Amino acid sequence: MEGIFPMANSKFGRVEFYTADPRAVIPLNKIKMPKSLRQFLKKAEYYFSIDNAFPEVIVNCSQRDDTWISETIVKSYIELHNIGYAHSVETWKDGFLIGGLYGVAIGGAFFGESMFTKESNASKAAFYYLAHHLKEQGFILLDSQFINDHTKLLGAEEIPLVDYKLLLKKALKLKVSF
Repeated sequence: MEGIFPMANSKFGRVEFYTADPRAVIPLNKIKMPKSLRQFLKKAEYYFSIDNAFPEVIVNCSQRDDTWISETIVKSYIELHNIGYAHSVETWKDGFLIGGLYGVAIGGAFFGESMFTKESNASKAAFYYLAHHLKEQGFILLDSQFINDHTKLLGAEEIPLVDYKLLLKKALKLKVSF
């Protein structure tokens, strides 16, 4: 229950373990989809799925010039998916995967790992779909590890590591299913 997470130091680099203090979390009870995104999604012909294209999602997330998602990370998370811990949310349009995200669920905690988008708002839409799903299932922790401009827009806040560990301990005790 230390809240460590793996990252490769490059696409072909060695995997190391990290923690963050402060820790970035996205309070599920504060998430509200912006009105402009709601209006956009009414017009867009996006649809969503869960765990239907996990390998494709993680590979798309890794397709950046500068990435922490190495081939070892990809293979490891696909194995975590195969045994029921790693999950993906996919955004589709006209039968094509246009965005998504993946992470790990343990107890009532979801550890968001990465997102990708091929079309405007596709990853944000997947995020709000995930948030709604997590709330429905009884999750209490959505961990984004580090804060950045994008996670801030989604509602990420930084909390002291000591507070994070207390929340993590509580979340891990919950008997919820993804």
